[in-house]
Amino acid sequence: MSAKNRDNKNRWRNITVGFRVSPEENERINKAVALSGLPKQEYCYRRCLNQDVVVQGNPRVYKALKQELAAVLAELQRIEAGNGIDEELLNVIELVSVILGGLKGEEQNE
Repeated sequence: MSAKNRDNKNRWRNITVGFRVSPEENERINKAVALSGLPKQEYCYRRCLNQDVVVQGNPRVYKALKQELAAVLAELQRIEAGNGIDEELLNVIELVSVILGGLKGEEQNE
């Protein structure tokens, strides 16, 4: 029998919660997880419990930011003069800007 896995507050998490998402939603969740620097489980339960997701700058986060910004740049270059920008691209741009603002220490107004 394997040892019980406990979190940093010594809680034993033995209940599994699962849900279905569309491929587009899965991609969006995976991008947010990569940009947060957190494990997917940690990110999902913080979001579900309406807790703050605080991004700590590390090489993985910077690499994810670089990749997302490169993808945004490629998409913007594909679109002529900003016509036809879809909602998903705007969501990614907003998420990246919030994370970069937080890493710079700027206060977010919501």
